[in-house]
Amino acid sequence: MAQTTPKLPANVFAVEVPNHELLKLAYEAYLANGRGNYAKTLKRGEVSGGGKKPWKQKGTGRARFGSSRNPIWRKGGVAFGPTGNENYTKTVPVKAKRVAMRQALTLAAKAKEITVIDEIKTTGKTAEIVKFLEGQKVKAGDNIVIVVDSKTPELTRATRNIQNLKLVSATYLNVFTILNADTLIMTNAAVKSVEEWLGA
Repeated sequence: MAQTTPKLPANVFAVEVPNHELLKLAYEAYLANGRGNYAKTLKRGEVSGGGKKPWKQKGTGRARFGSSRNPIWRKGGVAFGPTGNENYTKTVPVKAKRVAMRQALTLAAKAKEITVIDEIKTTGKTAEIVKFLEGQKVKAGDNIVIVVDSKTPELTRATRNIQNLKLVSATYLNVFTILNADTLIMTNAAVKSVEEWLGA
């Protein structure tokens, strides 16, 4: 798990001045596409009761009313509430998404948040990864992202119980993860995969 001098390809990690509007769009699209659609309210036709007219049409001096399940009544249905069928997804063109990724990685590289290592070897023990992170001198409470070419069962098991640590395969990186990370630890193989994926 030796650290090496960072050799980050300029066509991915040193691109032109970032377009913050594009970064914001890609960031919000990630959140929107992961949003669960669970909210649902009952319309007046779905609320139980209300089959009988509350009072007769004429002669009471009150306004006429046909059902106590009307939205303006207490315990009535909800008008224009969420139905559970709303679509919150946002679409970002593939080319634009890759541009945003390159720009996010450029910001991380300029902030010196990226560390490149040869590889990470583990037998699946959490203590091995904790010791490795201590060697990287990461600050307590930092959001750490380890980027590898491909996950292994041992590495997944060794990292899953460490707070504020996320293990990501290179081709599953996204703008949200990059911008929220305080430290990005990437293997040489992961850097190569990212370059093949995002390189212009």
